[in-house]
Amino acid sequence: MAEPRAVPTVPEPADSSAVLLTVEETARRLRIGRTTCFRLVRAGEIESITVGRLRRVPADAVPAYVAKLRHRPAEAA
Repeated sequence: MAEPRAVPTVPEPADSSAVLLTVEETARRLRIGRTTCFRLVRAGEIESITVGRLRRVPADAVPAYVAKLRHRPAEAA
């Protein structure tokens, strides 16, 4: 008998109506690693708020962060 094939996982569609995102959801939207995203949040590069003991990123903070990157002068190589 043939072995069952692995079904490729498809990322879940982003809920565009979400007002607050987890750091993991933010990382997926930015297509960066989870650890990198946590570092950016901790450094204040990406705006975040606390809700009780939870850390959340406002959905509009994601395009604001991208806009900030786009207008940042190019770093010298």
